[in-house]
Amino acid sequence: MNRMKSFFYLKNVSTLTLDIKKCTGCKICLEVCPHGVLGMTEKKATIIDLNGCMECGACVLNCKDNAIQVTPGVGCASYILSSWIKGKENASCGCDCC
Repeated sequence: MNRMKSFFYLKNVSTLTLDIKKCTGCKICLEVCPHGVLGMTEKKATIIDLNGCMECGACVLNCKDNAIQVTPGVGCASYILSSWIKGKENASCGCDCC
């Protein structure tokens, strides 16, 4: 069982967006997303599980078409992991979002 599939963040807060018009269907975003948030519909990427997005930015960094955008925030994976290890009062992700 993929443990990450059962792990969700706050519902309806992810900033992940996809511009279908820019997508060329290369599927790299599907390969790099650790939660399977993206899928394919009619040879274009599509968001299939927005609430599963941890806003890690892997899809954005690997999209050669600049079709995907995300602004780390409540779902920032580094912040969540840091809060587990250090406690919420000492958590930080090193970016400007948290």
